[in-house]
Amino acid sequence: MNDYEKNHENCGCKHNKGVTCDVKSCQYHDGECYCTAKQISVGPTDACKCSETVCATFKSNTQA
Repeated sequence: MNDYEKNHENCGCKHNKGVTCDVKSCQYHDGECYCTAKQISVGPTDACKCSETVCATFKSNTQA
């Protein structure tokens, strides 16, 4: 458990433990480094390396 997890263990934050996220433009980003989506989907199914994957759960936190 890292320091952030220790500090937020009992804070009531609704983030997915073990799922970190650096995408601050996503509405599921907790403002620090975690995802708050109830579940995540990563794809595509034909990816062969990390750079070919994407978070299909991403939703922009800006209104277009």
